[in-house]
Amino acid sequence: MLDAALSSYGAHVVLAISSDENHPPENIIDGKTETFWISTGMFPQEFIIRFPDNMNISTVSIHSYNIKRLRIEKGTSEDADKFEAVADTEFEQTESSLQANDISVNVSNTTHLRFFILSGYDHFVSVHKVSVQS
Repeated sequence: MLDAALSSYGAHVVLAISSDENHPPENIIDGKTETFWISTGMFPQEFIIRFPDNMNISTVSIHSYNIKRLRIEKGTSEDADKFEAVADTEFEQTESSLQANDISVNVSNTTHLRFFILSGYDHFVSVHKVSVQS
């Protein structure tokens, strides 16, 4: 199944409100769980993924550490100026393994997904991989 959130497919992280030069936001969409983006320690955190085409998305999968509460919003305009909430979820805390969560969104004609990390189990969170299924 095609993962439209991969940079190799043409997806881009067009916004991340924090960044570490050793762990840039582009790592979220490289398809690897070994690389990651890390927050700077305050909440909320936000990043936006833009797709090369309008997408119909049924499920968003996210691999992360220390995220407690996440909201996902869809954008349907080219300018990424209007978003609508499609999911609000709380993750279970994991001690020594990645959080792996599949979130049902069932959206159509989506150009962007905006991820709001509203809280965490620690001061810092990391996102290792985001993938989408249509």
